[in-house]
Amino acid sequence: MEQISVIGGGTMGNGIAQVFGANGFNVKLVETSKELAEKAVATIDKNLSRMVKKEKIGETEKNDALKRIETATDIADGVKYADLVIEAIPENFDLKKKVFATVDEYAPDDVILASNTSSISITKLAECTTRPERFIGMHFFNPVPVMTLVEVINGLKTDESVTTQILDLSEKLGKSAVPANDSPGFVSNRVLMPMINEAIFCVYEGVAKPENIDSIMKLGMAHPMGPLRLADFIGLDVCLDILKVLYDGFKDPKYRPCPLLIQMVDAGKLGDKTGEGFFSY
Repeated sequence: MEQISVIGGGTMGNGIAQVFGANGFNVKLVETSKELAEKAVATIDKNLSRMVKKEKIGETEKNDALKRIETATDIADGVKYADLVIEAIPENFDLKKKVFATVDEYAPDDVILASNTSSISITKLAECTTRPERFIGMHFFNPVPVMTLVEVINGLKTDESVTTQILDLSEKLGKSAVPANDSPGFVSNRVLMPMINEAIFCVYEGVAKPENIDSIMKLGMAHPMGPLRLADFIGLDVCLDILKVLYDGFKDPKYRPCPLLIQMVDAGKLGDKTGEGFFSY
């Protein structure tokens, strides 16, 4: 496996492209415009420069990684020579369905198709293509160059050989690959999001202030980051989207999004990305 195509150059997409480029793979990073593609590469350059400054890599390694990353603004052009295509666009099923329909049309027959989705059914996404047996979930964690976990999600029809290849590939990236089967929220967000949601309910019901809730979880439970600070970092809109997937998937009221979370997203208070969430940045 040599040629990797990454669809989407946002926070997750550029991080995925960086990791592959830094580990010797040729990458085609696909964005919707030249400007967005250039912005993604600029972010990768900045992140690699930070690693050089910290003496984690050398200047030559940085330049070699950047040379391996090319950009495209057309999916057909971006995937035509791919061994693996990883979709990393926003958590919207209809958008992903449209992207995979195009990828399916233009990618080689033996390509492996993967989604970086954090909650949407891999089985459902796989059925948007003509090759569900070659479809899998590769759920990276933010920031991708730092976080070691890759949650590898098998769809109902995913071929065992595809799973083996993706587990091996993840290890070559220096990641710890952990397999799971398809279920709403998989393992990570099925466990994490109810905790974040419950912390938001504590604010909503006046149990404690956000900083106190986070302090209790950090000091008492040894969490490196409090649940409300983590929610801001992830993006409150993303948290809401995932909770909706859990609620719709299980029809269980324990996944009901807190009204305060819905209100904050409606008000545009999304966390780090907007400068204000449960905390100000």
